[in-house]
Order: sequence, then structure tokens, then C-alpha cells
Amino acid sequence: MIRILIALGIALVAATGTHAHHSFAAYYFEEQTVTIEGSVTEFEFRSPHAWLHVLVPDADGVMQRFSAEWANPQRLARDGVTVDRLQPGDVVRITGSPGRTASERKIHLKRIERPADGWTWGGMGRGGRQRR
Repeated sequence: MIRILIALGIALVAATGTHAHHSFAAYYFEEQTVTIEGSVTEFEFRSPHAWLHVLVPDADGVMQRFSAEWANPQRLARDGVTVDRLQPGDVVRITGSPGRTASERKIHLKRIERPADGWTWGGMGRGGRQRR
């Protein structure tokens, strides 16, 4: 009987784990906001979250790679964001929550702007809508 209960417990944990979603607060200081500006190096439009990688100069002018965790690609597509929306070399301004491990240089993206053409996404609660 104990073996059956253990097996059921393991099956329940495994089934729950496959549908679980992590809390952003576990990885980011959600109560804090930072803004960075830099040049896009890569846009990963994939599940469960899109990632935008950007080169940003630090205080000494040395380029540092930051990774911004964005929304789910399905949500982005509903907002008109496609895999071609951002290209390497695009200069962007990203606002979001800093990662809990500073050396990883990660941000939970809440708003993004491309000053060259005025395109923006976010800034209206949880993500908002793109403009332009």
C-alpha cells in the first residue's frame, strides 16, 4: 500500500510540475525598475518567453551583454510583435525589473522603445500594447 501511495505522490508531483510556471519574482526584483539603452544583438522569439539580447556600454564604456526576458511569443504576436520586429543593430531602450543575480545582467522587460522610429511596446500595466 505504501508503494502505491508513493507512486501516486510521485505521479502527482510530476504532472503538476509539467504545467507549473515560475514566478518572475523568484528571478527578478519586481518592485525595482531599471532602464538600459543599447544595440540589439539577438532576438529569440521562442516559448515559453522571448528573449532580447542587447549590448550596453557600462560606466567605463565597456560593452556588456544584457538579456531581457520578454512575454510569451503568442502574446507578443497578438500585440503585433513578430520575429522580424527587432533586428541586430537596432538601438533600443528597455525598462524592466533587474535580475536578482547582478552578474547575469538580466532584466524582466516591461517596456521597450526604439527611438529611431518611435516604436514602443508596454508601459500600460502588464505589458500594454505596441504603438506605431
